[in-house]
Amino acid sequence: MAERIDAHHHLWRYSKEEYDWIGPGMEVIACDFLPVNLQAELAACGIGSSVAVQARQTLAETDWLLELAESSALVRGVVGWAPIADERFPAILEKLRTNKKLKGLRHIIQAEPDDEFILRKDFNVGIKALCGSGLVYDILIYERHLPAAIKFVDRHPNQVFVLDHLAKPRIKEEVLEPWRTNLFELAKRENVYGKLSGMVTEADWTQWNVSDLRPYVDAALEAFSPARLMFGSDWPVCLLASNYRMWYQTAQDLLGELSASEKELVFGGVANRIYSLEAI
Repeated sequence: MAERIDAHHHLWRYSKEEYDWIGPGMEVIACDFLPVNLQAELAACGIGSSVAVQARQTLAETDWLLELAESSALVRGVVGWAPIADERFPAILEKLRTNKKLKGLRHIIQAEPDDEFILRKDFNVGIKALCGSGLVYDILIYERHLPAAIKFVDRHPNQVFVLDHLAKPRIKEEVLEPWRTNLFELAKRENVYGKLSGMVTEADWTQWNVSDLRPYVDAALEAFSPARLMFGSDWPVCLLASNYRMWYQTAQDLLGELSASEKELVFGGVANRIYSLEAI
């Protein structure tokens, strides 16, 4: 059996100032989450390693995540942050690339006040510099940003992209369109992959069930196929709606009709290939 990989989780040392997005009702994640805290969860689910993803937009956090990855056998790769829209980005990228644990970069597009930030000239100049580096770019958006994301991806046909949390569909409201149509359109670009993560926190945190998630997961499977999807926990953010093991089992249930080889792709094979984890 291929190694199982959690392709999306976070790590942090909590402070109210640095994580001001953690507000009332989110106290369960207002504390430290480090590799030692993750280890038991991965072991319980038979997951061998993981990819840590940025949660703050600072180079200091990227460096810290890389340090953790160097000292932890669990964390095989890091998707960090760098100032992609800054004219200094090529020089910063050159320095970051010396650490082989860095597998990709991400910007929190969903938090930008401009819904078309992803189309800005300076940002796209930075993405062009990223092309050829071997690093992936993770797209973090809400479903309303999908039309702009399609235009963005079309500007960079040689860059590998991963769509985090399937662009956060409106699961709680039971709204499929236009998310579904736009997801299928984006998935026509074979340089884009999808991350089966962040689903439970887009549903009703206290009353969700598997049937609430199924239409969205089925759409993702049809759009991308198992060969372009990867499992991620979005731990510890998932704790707002589910513990780690419950979400893992839910994902297993949602993908229950896949063949054994297809499951191996989603639960490790795709992440291993796209993030070049085998190279470490």
